[in-house]
Amino acid sequence: MRITLLGTGDAIGTPKVGCDCENCRAMIAAGRSRLRTSLLVETEGRHILIDSSPDLRQQLLRACSPHIDAVLWSHGHYDHFIGFGEFYRVQKVPPAYAAPPVMDYCSGYLHFLPFEKHPVPVYEPFDLFGVTFTFFEVNHPPVYTCGLLIEHDGVTVAYTADTREDIPKRSRDLLENTDIDLLFVDAIAPEGYSITKHMNYAEAVRFARGVGARDYRCVHMSHLVPPGMPHAGYDMETFCWE
Repeated sequence: MRITLLGTGDAIGTPKVGCDCENCRAMIAAGRSRLRTSLLVETEGRHILIDSSPDLRQQLLRACSPHIDAVLWSHGHYDHFIGFGEFYRVQKVPPAYAAPPVMDYCSGYLHFLPFEKHPVPVYEPFDLFGVTFTFFEVNHPPVYTCGLLIEHDGVTVAYTADTREDIPKRSRDLLENTDIDLLFVDAIAPEGYSITKHMNYAEAVRFARGVGARDYRCVHMSHLVPPGMPHAGYDMETFCWE
């Protein structure tokens, strides 16, 4: 299994349009950016997209234009699903999988686009191309949001999606009782910032350590997060397990 971070930014992305802050200038000078957060899971020639960001066209071009076989949505915020429309006239629109409230919202918005819809109950594992996925509830008020467990051939990866640190007990118990090899964790701002529906960097680190993840990468980072933070994920960073 291979997982690529197609994007690691928040809804705004970095550099932020019109921003002259030190962090944005540093990213521009280095020729780097943070596109909106999305993950690409590859196994046995199949490609599964987790969240379809508004930057999807650019992300797929960077990834050498893989054919996407399925899409999973964490929640119905535009930076996590609206790029699904980019499949139009590019390939057969892939089937989508999400928790029922997420599927209802996203498919309603995308009513103009015919595609297979697969509502999946939370906490119930399901298989796609030999990879086992499990949606679990997180805490991203006021929008119903799910994280994901991704399991393949003895490797377990978790993705918190957008969330506060205080996720539901059932989800916390699930993560703490799972041997997590790698965690992708929401870290929208540096330590000291209080964001009501996201974790800051310090909270993300505490969360990762609290659930016992062997390794972790921060994602969904805003332009407020300085480049070079330990455990920060970067666009097109790839993780392989043979």
